[in-house]
Amino acid sequence: MFSGLIRNQALAEPVQPIALGMAGLPFWASTLVVLPVFVQAPWVREQPFTSCLFGLVLLSVGVITNSIAPKQWKDFGALLVGFSGSWLAGSLFWGWLAIHPLLHLPVEAFALPLAITGLGTRWRLGCAFYLASLLGTAFTDLAMALTGVMALWPAVIGASASDATGLLQDAAAYVLRPTSLLTVTATGVIIVQFVQYCRSRSSLSAANDKAWAVAAAVLLTTLLIDGLFLLLSLLAPELSGLV
Repeated sequence: MFSGLIRNQALAEPVQPIALGMAGLPFWASTLVVLPVFVQAPWVREQPFTSCLFGLVLLSVGVITNSIAPKQWKDFGALLVGFSGSWLAGSLFWGWLAIHPLLHLPVEAFALPLAITGLGTRWRLGCAFYLASLLGTAFTDLAMALTGVMALWPAVIGASASDATGLLQDAAAYVLRPTSLLTVTATGVIIVQFVQYCRSRSSLSAANDKAWAVAAAVLLTTLLIDGLFLLLSLLAPELSGLV
């Protein structure tokens, strides 16, 4: 899926470290994965239209940053472009289609053709972010379907806060069944294998390092967030929700 990441017009260029502090692009990729949980989720519940508009703002800022900003910021601009696709898809789904779980992945994949064709362009980092996010979503939805949790999704979305707590506890009970635990564990192991693969590819050459490292950071962060919400559904379901 990520093989196209090695095709870009800058194969002969050395890596230009991005002056953004912390651990560079992987750190910011992970931050962008976490951001929707704390910012987009409450926003889209109240104002889905403005949340969608903000996705367009993110896209515009990313394009402008990649085009005219100093060189060390261009990669971050490309990353924002990929993030804007995930943000916009999330706003569309959670704003108007949340009670239809089978539409989740198709809506999230609305920019898939653009992301695939963009792997060989200067937007490869954004494409890597978007595709890794989509892959993480696919694994999450698959695990929810196989464990039976997805059947509770519409009820949780339409329930009051007090009723949702009980439904989330029921969902946690589904996950605690032996077959479900095996499914969740297998899914986690597969994601970890993808993370390791992306990290190994990032070390092959300097030109490939950033795109593969971004993909690894996105997948690992997605796995950690899923694990956090599983723990919340078990220990404090009133703080959790379906994501």
